[in-house]
Amino acid sequence: MAATILDGNKIAAEIRAEVAAEVKSLAAGGTRPGLAVVLVGHDPASEIYVRGKVKSCEEVGIYSEQHRPRETATTGELLALLEDLNRRDEIDGILVQLPLPPQVDSKKVLMAVDPAKDVDGFHPMNVGFLSTQRPGLVPCTPGGIMEMLRRSNIAIAGQDAVVVGRSDIVGKPMAMLLVNANATVTVCHSKTRDLPGVCRRADIVVAAIGRAGMVTRDFVKPDATVIDVGMNKITDRAEFERFFKGNEKREQAFSKNGSTLVGDVHPEVAEIAGAITPVPGGVGPLTIAMLMANTVRARKLRRSAAVPVG
Repeated sequence: MAATILDGNKIAAEIRAEVAAEVKSLAAGGTRPGLAVVLVGHDPASEIYVRGKVKSCEEVGIYSEQHRPRETATTGELLALLEDLNRRDEIDGILVQLPLPPQVDSKKVLMAVDPAKDVDGFHPMNVGFLSTQRPGLVPCTPGGIMEMLRRSNIAIAGQDAVVVGRSDIVGKPMAMLLVNANATVTVCHSKTRDLPGVCRRADIVVAAIGRAGMVTRDFVKPDATVIDVGMNKITDRAEFERFFKGNEKREQAFSKNGSTLVGDVHPEVAEIAGAITPVPGGVGPLTIAMLMANTVRARKLRRSAAVPVG
């Protein structure tokens, strides 16, 4: 039996609707959450991402503003901009779009964001809050995955989970969220011995390693839940055939566009998994939805005297 498809678009729409209702309630009380996005230079992919985030803000009623320093901006100039945004009370969330130009000290810039406004959840203070289960801001992609699991009624407590990938953005916080939800978690990486064997023990597999179709049916036990965080662009015909041979819908799109997307999980896994996220339309839509949710959460936390943040 084919796997149940976990529809990220549907769940993201639910989250956005809930955020919009919260924003409306806050606005009725005289306050409106605000998000500032900092985009340095003119990277095409980054510009697309930022447009999506600004559009989402408009849809749910969050105030947003863009700051577009020139490509040659220095670390000092960005630090001065962040200092101003940190100080402004109407700005609840600050997002610095990566990558930054090579002359900029990215770590120094990200560390300069007020943890209370760190809607990406990357600041060490928010990492510490997550680790110790205190109220804070959680990275958007892992947070979205947890929402997907819960809203899809997929059991987490007591389950064996494997996270393939140990990045600060996805892998590590994903593992911590699963631990906090009482799963037994293994984090795998390039040095893991017998990676397929480790993954086959899991009830939940989260693939976030950035390699097209790396997780094959040999990695997955029957009826496991498979979450595919990968987003890999394929332009080579031979590689396309390896993943999508016989898929007429994908063939039409590939012939038209000269490319298609595949995750870190081979499409064949859908034949044995119990539930799986598609690419596209799985984890991706949840990331921006959770950014909106984090902006509202930041607004509430900053105004709650009972919860010190930042």
